[in-house]
Amino acid sequence: MSDAEATAPRSSWRFAGRDEDDQPSLREVNSTIAVPSSGAWFRRLFAFMGPGYMVSVGYMDPGNWATDLAGGAQFGYTLLSVIMLSNLMAILLQALAARLGIATGRDLAQACRAYYPRPVNFVLWIACELAIIACDLAEVIGTAIALKLLFGIPLIGGAILTALDAFLVLLLMNKGFRYLEAFVIALLIVIFSCFAIQIFVAAPPAGTILHSMFVPSSEIVTNPAMLYIAIGIIGATVMPHNLYLHSSIVQTRAYERTEKGKRDAIKWATTDSTIALMLALFVNAAILIVSAVAFHNSGHQDVAEIDQAFELLSPLLGLSIASILFAVALLASGLNSTVTATLAGQIVMEGFLRLRIPNWARRLLTRGLAIVPVVVVTALYGEKGTGQLLVFSQVILSMQLPFAVVPLVQFVSDKKKMGNLAIPRGVAALAWVVAAIILVLNFKLLYDTMFEVG
Repeated sequence: MSDAEATAPRSSWRFAGRDEDDQPSLREVNSTIAVPSSGAWFRRLFAFMGPGYMVSVGYMDPGNWATDLAGGAQFGYTLLSVIMLSNLMAILLQALAARLGIATGRDLAQACRAYYPRPVNFVLWIACELAIIACDLAEVIGTAIALKLLFGIPLIGGAILTALDAFLVLLLMNKGFRYLEAFVIALLIVIFSCFAIQIFVAAPPAGTILHSMFVPSSEIVTNPAMLYIAIGIIGATVMPHNLYLHSSIVQTRAYERTEKGKRDAIKWATTDSTIALMLALFVNAAILIVSAVAFHNSGHQDVAEIDQAFELLSPLLGLSIASILFAVALLASGLNSTVTATLAGQIVMEGFLRLRIPNWARRLLTRGLAIVPVVVVTALYGEKGTGQLLVFSQVILSMQLPFAVVPLVQFVSDKKKMGNLAIPRGVAALAWVVAAIILVLNFKLLYDTMFEVG
């Protein structure tokens, strides 16, 4: 089949045909990484390794820490099943995002712009920008707290310092996309190592862990306080802007733009993201497990903030460097999240608005929007208010999920847009079930928040 035949018919996109639509996503790095057309399987997998790990960063950013810590301290291992469920959702949705980008040559933002009317696109753009700001908010708070714990920098000062990370991303991007991926993977190794040591010391009961992870409790839905944190975990795990990000960065690989080449690319990209998200599952579960062992089982169920956890971890686990490992992993998480949020912001703005501004200006703008509320809340309510703001940011993220998930599933299920690379009916049905679960949980949370809780 020819390249033209492998591409979905342009007539299936309502607003296709404009010259601007032909610009590839992240055009400065599009198709810049060579992919071997033959050879050993591990060489081909290695060529595609990178985007999945960059996406996985969003699944273990500082926002996850607040919700996982609160869940473990208050409810022990009960919410492990929520982490497992949300991770399985993430694996499916990220695979669909990669498929969309590879099959159509459009990222999710470009696909939305090419199909939906302008008013709908405006709403989707606003929702996605709110998600990115909420994610950025978590990164600012997490990084500022880590700087305070490790170096004694005041919270407000640390929040302001996070504005400098824009230049770190620019430096790495200028060196090449592989350098950016290597930076992300190196920090992921740091995070994984820190929690592997803590899990080894905590020595949680394996049987209880497995039961809690694979057998959900009905109390998760019936207990409003538990549901609030559960939704926060889903919001912190399944990140809406990651769907836009993944659909773009998979196109950095120079795979053959034929149906055969695209099928092969989809296979390896899905393998890459699945392996990376299993790493994210370990980190998220480790945060909750360490919290449950250290706090829930020792009568410190009220621990819900990162600085509290830092102070108590070493004495409660009996490991002098436990708190330092915790803070180092938090700092690595905050720095890593900066990279993905920067790229996602660029993809969303260019895809929805075709607005291309300098990356440093875009980064400073979004980071400024995140820094201001952190500074204001810290000044008015102190560090306790900042911790509550961190958890709330994850609930906001969860509220934005339907605005990204529904268009994604709609596009990849449509043969007119995806051609022979559309997902099978069974996978489409499962994807719509996931979308429905997300919608129902969000409406349930809204109802409880407005009419029952508080």
